[in-house]
Amino acid sequence: MDSFKERPKEEEEGGYITQKNIYNLQCVWRIAWKSLQGATENNTCEQLIFEPKVFVYESVYEKGAQGKKVQIKMPSLLEALERKYGAKGEVNPPIDDMPVAIFVPKRSPRLSVPTLLVLNDCDIDCAGDACALADKCADVVELDLANNKLTEWEHVFAILEQTPRVRFLNLSFNRLSAQIQAAQALQPRWDSLSHLILNSTYVRWPSVHDLLKALPALEELHLSLNEYTYVDLTGQEIDKNDQCGSCSRLNVDVTEPVHEQLKKLHFSGNHVSSWREISKLGYAFPNLETLLVNDCPITTLEPDPCEKCGDNNGNKKSHDAFPHLRFLNLNNTGLATWDEVDRLAQFPALKSLRVQGWPLWERFESTEHERRLLLVARLPHIKTLNGGGAVPIEERDAAERAFIRYYMEKAEADRPDRYWELVGVHGKLDPLVSVDLRPEKRVQITFTCGDVSEVRTVDVYRTVSDLKTRLERLAGFPASKMRLFYVDQELRDTQPFQGPEEMRFPTKRLYSYNIRSGDEIIIDSKLKHSVSANATA
Repeated sequence: MDSFKERPKEEEEGGYITQKNIYNLQCVWRIAWKSLQGATENNTCEQLIFEPKVFVYESVYEKGAQGKKVQIKMPSLLEALERKYGAKGEVNPPIDDMPVAIFVPKRSPRLSVPTLLVLNDCDIDCAGDACALADKCADVVELDLANNKLTEWEHVFAILEQTPRVRFLNLSFNRLSAQIQAAQALQPRWDSLSHLILNSTYVRWPSVHDLLKALPALEELHLSLNEYTYVDLTGQEIDKNDQCGSCSRLNVDVTEPVHEQLKKLHFSGNHVSSWREISKLGYAFPNLETLLVNDCPITTLEPDPCEKCGDNNGNKKSHDAFPHLRFLNLNNTGLATWDEVDRLAQFPALKSLRVQGWPLWERFESTEHERRLLLVARLPHIKTLNGGGAVPIEERDAAERAFIRYYMEKAEADRPDRYWELVGVHGKLDPLVSVDLRPEKRVQITFTCGDVSEVRTVDVYRTVSDLKTRLERLAGFPASKMRLFYVDQELRDTQPFQGPEEMRFPTKRLYSYNIRSGDEIIIDSKLKHSVSANATA
């Protein structure tokens, strides 16, 4: 394809001719660039329209136009299928009729596509021929169309109509912010679809409402990364003035169920900060068992009154909307007090919880182990905490006793209600004797290299590798050529003395050798031993 001026004459007289050739992505880029160069040199092309990651090449000629266009067309779902799996009955076109001849051994086309069909990042923007698509996708049960060019719901519904057995549909990263039209909402319902993924699609709340009504068997819904600032499942367009500028909640409360089959909801990474808004999801889905709201800017689980919008919250509690919730992910939220943990303990069915990345842990000076003990003690019904296996009975008992001892040292006014509950179970405990078993942090060691000895203060938390690097100046040779031998001062004076211990492992910390002040480390050279060995040989 050196230029477009050499096209057959009958093409010019045909008015509008389209030639499709399917190539791999690299070939398309190379051919399009070469075509642009050739056409520009011969004044036959004025414009190149090219979208990234395109798989169907289409050259368009317009009769009577001085300037010609070369356009890369977005494929339909059917075309993407045929590109990946081949078209039934398809034959290779004669080489003489092709602008560019690329010989690739042809695969035998499949009569049908797999039941789990993945077509990510194929620039699909529509369904394609309905009959052919229905024939190819009759057995598809899982369809992944993430990161394509779908923008209209009518194309999504056309795909669903031709894939009647689909139970799982992933439309993430397709911009589907267009509103579902009333005529589309009246289409037949899809009773088989149970899992719908709409992450980063910017789907609007009225469209979500219409989809829920059309999907009666839906059990799992993903609405993460859609930049929501409020929750509205009324099915109506909402005036932005109805949203409070102070608490960010929408002044529309609906507690009627919207979908009773939904059990799992992913709502991560949205901009909703009010737990009152999150609670609307619980009322809309009364049988919800799993909720992920991690990476949302939630600062409290208490639906506190808001003076600006006059919300008095009706004395509702944090857990009122979630009677069946068993799993809750609150990682990387803005929760910053132990009161939030106590509120989580009130959720009646909650068994699994994730609470990592809270500001509370940054303010609370403790080790991760101590933090976990206090969490386990405050959450008596939680079986799994921050992933992993179930909390053992022994760990829970130790956590509750540690909790009592921790708050025994606090003022009575600072002791939470859980403290008195646990005292009623375990009784008042004696404080533990404080014994510091940690190794001495800095010790004085004698370093000997040949006839030279030097006493240095060493941090026992350093590694052997780090110590070697710091001894290069004293030794006079690089760390890579260095061997270290540890001599325990107490064992050195006993009989029989076993000799020094070589410090072989570069990542091992010094304290693991039980190093103490007065011990000795001998520095030796690997090179010296290598020369001696060669001389002996």
